[in-house]
Amino acid sequence: MNKRKALGYTQQTLADKLNVSFQAVSKWENGTNYPEMEMLPMIASVLDTSIDSLLGYKPFMVSDYDKRYDTADYYWGITPNNLCYEIMKLRPPIKPLKVLDIGCGEGKDAVFLARNGYIVTAFDLSEAGIEKGKKLAEKWNTHVDFFKADITDFRATKYYDIIFSSGVFHMIKPEIRKEITANLKECTNKNGIHAINVFVEKPFVSEPPDKDANWFRWNSGELFMLYYDWKLHKTEEIIFDCNSGGIPHQHCMDIMIAERVK
Repeated sequence: MNKRKALGYTQQTLADKLNVSFQAVSKWENGTNYPEMEMLPMIASVLDTSIDSLLGYKPFMVSDYDKRYDTADYYWGITPNNLCYEIMKLRPPIKPLKVLDIGCGEGKDAVFLARNGYIVTAFDLSEAGIEKGKKLAEKWNTHVDFFKADITDFRATKYYDIIFSSGVFHMIKPEIRKEITANLKECTNKNGIHAINVFVEKPFVSEPPDKDANWFRWNSGELFMLYYDWKLHKTEEIIFDCNSGGIPHQHCMDIMIAERVK
């Protein structure tokens, strides 16, 4: 259901694509019936996902992040990322601007942007993170359209003015990075911006203590090269101290803000 909604499909739309009745789709989603096994590849293809995801298979990183977020406190705190302020300077919400927050975690950045007048959609793989994001939005009496999705499966079908992602793109395997960024670029309005940071491989920076099993660091400058045809407002590489997981360590990160000019 979440994947269908993320793609903007109604039950009837999905039914038409699969050549079944919308009642069949409804029964699949409410658990009263299940599709035949031979239909799974077709359903996965139409929803642009994997059969494992359809069957509810959860890799290690889901349970890992769910455990991190299953606390009263916010694992990453509630202070907005500095990129949020840079977004506001470059694209102030003087008119309705649609934002997509990819890998929103516990929702601190999505809620901050919504509080400041942006129309925000946000997704994460962690159910616990999504629930905490909803509570944070409720606390601030604002709205974010939260949903659950996997960045490796998600493909945008709607257009956005701003696409934001912090500390998430290392979950994307190298072989699908170009495909995913091309999709996000295509689904960005003219003069829209992407504000993204990625963890970068450096031989002198040790692995973080809270590293998960699905960590794929980027090469220095790799992200910037994928936006060679956009106007680059910011390209910065930094090394910073971090205390996530309770053990002091360092990260190297590339930070980019790019604008679609064509």
